[in-house]
Amino acid sequence: MRSMQARLSLGLIGVLLVVGLVLAQTSLWLFELGLQRYLESGLRNDSENLLVAFARGPQGIQLNEQHLPPAYQQPYSGRYFRVDLPGAHWRSRSLWDLELSAPDTIGLHSHFELAGSGQSLLVLRTDYRRFGQTLSITVARDYTPVKASFQQVQQIGLGLGLLAMIVILVLQRLTVRRALRPLETGREQIAQLQLGQRSQLDDRVPLELEPLVAQVNHLLAHTEDSLKRSRNALGNLGHALKTPLAVLVSLASSDQLDACPELRATLKVQLEQIQQRLSRELNRARLSGDTLPGAQFDCDAELPGLIATLGMIHGEHLTLSQQVTPRLHLPWDREDLLELLGNLLDNACKWADSEVRLTISHTPQQFCIQVDDDGPGIPESRRDEVFSRGTRLDEQISGHGLGLGIVRDIVDAWGGHLHLLTSPLGGLHVRIELPERTISD
Repeated sequence: MRSMQARLSLGLIGVLLVVGLVLAQTSLWLFELGLQRYLESGLRNDSENLLVAFARGPQGIQLNEQHLPPAYQQPYSGRYFRVDLPGAHWRSRSLWDLELSAPDTIGLHSHFELAGSGQSLLVLRTDYRRFGQTLSITVARDYTPVKASFQQVQQIGLGLGLLAMIVILVLQRLTVRRALRPLETGREQIAQLQLGQRSQLDDRVPLELEPLVAQVNHLLAHTEDSLKRSRNALGNLGHALKTPLAVLVSLASSDQLDACPELRATLKVQLEQIQQRLSRELNRARLSGDTLPGAQFDCDAELPGLIATLGMIHGEHLTLSQQVTPRLHLPWDREDLLELLGNLLDNACKWADSEVRLTISHTPQQFCIQVDDDGPGIPESRRDEVFSRGTRLDEQISGHGLGLGIVRDIVDAWGGHLHLLTSPLGGLHVRIELPERTISD
């Protein structure tokens, strides 16, 4: 969201700079052009007055200086003229010892420099026909004060433009932030959904977002309802089959099948596998309880209940301890982690003599889950066998079979690694390494 605001701000700054510079430059150019046209009319009047000041004298055409404005008599006054005709030329006394060059073409010319004076001139050249001769009259006016005024206007305009841009950017940022606030609120609520802190998005949103929020809430409600119905159906099915299965197991062990030992053995194995699977699914449903879709695993909140449940199942002779980083949240689905930890601890409790220890730690690179027990352990040469679903190294104890196979599938799906080692307690050490991930992964 912040990157969107930054892109909008940068885009607005770019547009304002381009449009502002174009408008400012165009406005100054048009203003200067209009001022030059206004000054041109004054220069043209001066040129016509000079033309009237010429008269025919005894020695030919003469300039009557009594008809000249006083500005043409004052040195460097900023008002100058030059008259050229075949064989002679006149120039104003205001030029003093400087020379005004006549432009090559007729018309208005700006930014002529009067050498030695530092003045920039606006020059108008006009050609007339008088007394049978062609007169070229060049009049000029000092343009330096006008240029200085333009520079001052440019500086003031630049300052006002920057101030206006700052005000516009502040207003734009406030407007964009206010307009995007519902999206930011929605992003926060989606993060809360991932953490299991809410089950629905707030429907008090702008009109444009109402269809999206309504569809998301509908999907969330449908998903939650499907999960609850699936969990209830699983529990009902398990309880419904539990009694018939017990009867079948009893019959398989009775003397009625002595005449067919192979059938008895096959029936007994298959019924035990069905019973194990039902027990696992019922245990999973009992551990998961009611939860929000996408809820993540809060170690401080979830582990005490899980350990207490396992303690009641396996008896009080076992010591179940935990060493977990305080306030640790595992960024995976709560139900999947309950299944993973439930299987690991359940297997450890079945094989342990007196102690089971759970350790969960977090580094910047990974999460590490370790389960140790003080049971007989597994020989290194046979550790790969326990990952096969339903395989047990000791048929007398229900453990290290289907559960570890399911744990391996979950760990592989999360891109982690599962290791079976020798525990410092003397039994099996199960170590799971899961890569670091963020909530949005």
